[in-house]
Amino acid sequence: MVSNGTQLVVEGQPSVEAGGPVFRDLAREVFERHGRIWKPGTLAVNRSYLKNQILPFFHDRPVGDIAREEVVRWFASLHATPAAANRSLPVLSVIMREAEKYGYRPPGSNPCRAVRRYRQGGRERFLTFDEVRCLAAALDATAVRFPVAVALVRMLLLTGCRQGEMRSLRWREYREGHLYLEDGKSGPRTVWLSSSARELLDRLPRKGPWVFPAPKWSEPMSSEMLYRSWRIVRSKAELYDVRLHDLRHSYASLALGSGETVPVIGRLLGHRNPATTLRYVHYAEGAVRQAVEVVGAVVRSE
Repeated sequence: MVSNGTQLVVEGQPSVEAGGPVFRDLAREVFERHGRIWKPGTLAVNRSYLKNQILPFFHDRPVGDIAREEVVRWFASLHATPAAANRSLPVLSVIMREAEKYGYRPPGSNPCRAVRRYRQGGRERFLTFDEVRCLAAALDATAVRFPVAVALVRMLLLTGCRQGEMRSLRWREYREGHLYLEDGKSGPRTVWLSSSARELLDRLPRKGPWVFPAPKWSEPMSSEMLYRSWRIVRSKAELYDVRLHDLRHSYASLALGSGETVPVIGRLLGHRNPATTLRYVHYAEGAVRQAVEVVGAVVRSE
């Protein structure tokens, strides 16, 4: 590689502008292009990692100057949140890979290559029946302050859906007593609803296309707003270690405890591979043997 004015010249390869654009500008361009490819939920999650984990570190750096050592330092700075770090790294890698395609970096120079991710042990958290009761009480206590977020969390408990699927739910997808998700993680699927879930949805106002809208009704509730409300709810319930995704685990566990089979639970969760379902099911100590309708009676608001 030799320097030639403002360009880097690699023998046999296209020239690359020295430094290239600053990172924030390239990131914006990449997200505009990939917004047509990524599913809405994936785009929203990746935007969150870009905003919170990546941009604060690389904001004004020329893309062509970012070296592997710098990426390693960035990754080490996220050691307190290893899950977020592990999920942010592929997002940064996509941006760096696109920089090569646009001619801002030499081919094969992605600085994210071979950066070792944090090791994470299996973190499966399942709510017991008593904890479900505590959570239901906390939801009741915060319903006036966060009516839309509380209703959404209740639906997560009642369906085992992913938070992204529920946040992006449109009224047109709720009909004939079922949810017909148009854009689930594994593709379109049908979600069977208990009577408690149907009653909850039937009580919600319909002022726009979204079942769980943002305050101005023109777009779905943001993940930031949902998680902010969730942290308050779980603190009130004294369930400080419970994540929103753990509600999906718990739905599977409670369904298994009530006698449902792994294939049936897989259908409820939208899994195509039974092996995926086996990661969610859990024989907790003193497993609750209650049907989904019984759980629904506890979760729903009086």
